[in-house]
Formats: sequence, C-alpha cells, structure tokens
Amino acid sequence: MMDHMKKAELTVPEIALIAGTRVMLGAGAALLLADTLDGRERKKLGWMMFLIGAVSTIPLAIDVFSKRK
Repeated sequence: MMDHMKKAELTVPEIALIAGTRVMLGAGAALLLADTLDGRERKKLGWMMFLIGAVSTIPLAIDVFSKRK
C-alpha cells in the first residue's frame, strides 16, 4: 500500500507559532460570541484577535507548504 501523505519537517518554534495563531483565532472568535465585555469593547477586541490570527496564518501556511516533500 502506497502512502500518499505529504510530510513537512517543522521546527519546534514553527509549531509553537502555528499553535499561537490558532489560539488567537479561537480566542478572537470566542470573544465575538461572549457576553463578558461591553458590546463595543468585545467586538473591537474580538475582531482584532481574529484578524491577527487569520492574517498571520498566511505566511505560516506558505512556509509549511513550501517544506512539503
């Protein structure tokens, strides 16, 4: 049976950076859905964290895909 899975070698700091962006994305989404802050503050902070997480994913994804074998 042939294995068609592509593999990428990543360093620990790269994995940590990827995990960090996922946390920011999730935290931003959670804040958008939570009712703990004033509506305006919550939305502002939520969108900021969500966008940072989403935008920072692009260079990381490019880096990971460029290392695939």
